[in-house]
Amino acid sequence: MKTKFINGVSSSPSMSLGLLVTENALQVQPDTEPECKDTRPDVPDQQTKHKAYLWCREFLHGAWKTVGEDAFQITIIRGGLSNKLFLCALPEEQQSAGDEPRNVLLRLYGAILQGAEAMILESVMFAILAERQLGPKLYGIFPQGRLEQFVPSRKLATEELRIPSICAEIAEKIAKFHRMRMPFNKEPKWLFGTMEKYMSQVQSLTFTRETHLRKFTQLMTYGLPQEMESLRCLLESTRSPVVFCHNDLQEGNILLLSGRENMDKQKLMLIDFEYSSYNYRGFDIGNFFCEWMYDYNCDTSPFFKTNTSNYPTKAQQMHFFKSYLSEYDLELAKLSEEDQLKLREDMLVEVNRFALASHFFWGLWSMIQARISTIEFGYLDYAMARFDAYFELKKKLGI
Repeated sequence: MKTKFINGVSSSPSMSLGLLVTENALQVQPDTEPECKDTRPDVPDQQTKHKAYLWCREFLHGAWKTVGEDAFQITIIRGGLSNKLFLCALPEEQQSAGDEPRNVLLRLYGAILQGAEAMILESVMFAILAERQLGPKLYGIFPQGRLEQFVPSRKLATEELRIPSICAEIAEKIAKFHRMRMPFNKEPKWLFGTMEKYMSQVQSLTFTRETHLRKFTQLMTYGLPQEMESLRCLLESTRSPVVFCHNDLQEGNILLLSGRENMDKQKLMLIDFEYSSYNYRGFDIGNFFCEWMYDYNCDTSPFFKTNTSNYPTKAQQMHFFKSYLSEYDLELAKLSEEDQLKLREDMLVEVNRFALASHFFWGLWSMIQARISTIEFGYLDYAMARFDAYFELKKKLGI
């Protein structure tokens, strides 16, 4: 999910959200420590290291079968707000036995809101995309996470999304993703189906810490159930093709491949497909545009920064649409410039309306994460930022 430095390595919560939200409310606790205090450890705990060693030995081949636990190397790398990521490596002095990878990425799932069925589908999807060379290779999968190919690269920074050449390649990558045919339900049930589940869970949440309770109470004054129905009506009247969507397009899920930084094209790779499904095209692109405003590479509370003025201008959006459409449908090149411009103008309306859904979706998601996640992040602050942006954009669109 959304990228920032993650140094915490505690295992994901074993209790489900259902158990959490039905527990008896406790007395509100006052704040006893500064919210900006950063107490995250710098290295994996011993239990995490031991489990990682066993997974690598069991799922990988070659030298991984013989490496000793003392020599096994694991370091924390950039994680996300849903998962925790680690780089597992063979020691330099350990000789390869064959074609085994010397480095692998260990992904440990965090607090999963999608459910077990969605996790199975995501595993199938990841494997298909790997076979089609549209994503990293898959080396092993287990209930707590998976082992993936470690791709020498770095994740994009938020400010890089506006670089014309990078924005154009992202548009082309998204168009290729949208053209794929995947063996999943092709009805666009994901967006509001998921938001309805989130809304039900949000209405049952309880908080005990004073600042959390205050922020949550303020969020609940926004009339979210009624607002979601208003949004549903708006989007039902907005034409948007149903395609296979990534559903979490942001800088942390786009890799800049090492050695290709100066290439005009083919220097990027999309990753993290846990939310992917058939959905409205407008949501995928609108979500990407919203992410221009949020920077998660922040080491102090609330661990993100917001700048609403970074939302792409009309000219930047039209630049994106032109690259997207030229890749999505090669026949469009035969249309007149006037007709092509009309298509881009129509997308402008479509995408900005669906950008509202992005704010709403991640706002609800973040409220739930605030209650169940072990990752240190200002989830309620983020929820407020997303809903504030939702109402600001709604006003700007005259809706």
